[in-house]
Amino acid sequence: MRTPSKALTSLDARVESATGWSIDALWETGVHAEEGLADVVAAHRALADAERGVTFYRTLLHRLSSGELEVEDALFQRIDRTVAQLQDAAARRDERATELLLTLQPFEERNRSHRAPAGVGLLQADYAALVAIAPGGAVLREHLLTHRMSVTTPSGNRVTWPAFQRLEAQGLVNRDTTRPLHTGQPIALTDAGRACLTRARQSAPTVQTVPTPAPVAAQAAQPRRR
Repeated sequence: MRTPSKALTSLDARVESATGWSIDALWETGVHAEEGLADVVAAHRALADAERGVTFYRTLLHRLSSGELEVEDALFQRIDRTVAQLQDAAARRDERATELLLTLQPFEERNRSHRAPAGVGLLQADYAALVAIAPGGAVLREHLLTHRMSVTTPSGNRVTWPAFQRLEAQGLVNRDTTRPLHTGQPIALTDAGRACLTRARQSAPTVQTVPTPAPVAAQAAQPRRR
């Protein structure tokens, strides 16, 4: 039986990192493999379905506002109805994302216990992201129309989505997944993240000053031989 088509989700990379399975392999055989993977497959399928719902209403809203239809009261009513449906679809998607994260927790906890110390193998840009997030945290948002993810700090600094994913995968940051992505999920450093920053600062090379020898008195001129 052919597996149904899948919509990309914002959690695909995290699912693959936690389970060690690609999304395709997970959908095809993961349900029959390791204990607990069946729940992950079911939760990911539900999230993919919810993502398709968001895409459907977003596409419909684009068509209604593209200029193809005559501007009249009926069009305004359809737009209002579609916006409401898009909001409902986004809320369902966020609920499915939260459920998927819950099924991933056992896998991520197990991975952390076998993982190298937090911070090992991070890029310089990742440390810069930790420094940017440390003072006041950050917020992860998903644009309702473009579906793009953005991470910004209160001071206006931006953290790239791949950098955030690496930090989150290593347990250096966490986010409040109880809040919808389109309204913003607060991000904060974990204890491991703060410890990683402390180690990085302590291990940073310091510029050592070499004591400068005191000026040597000029040697007395040697008497000339006669």
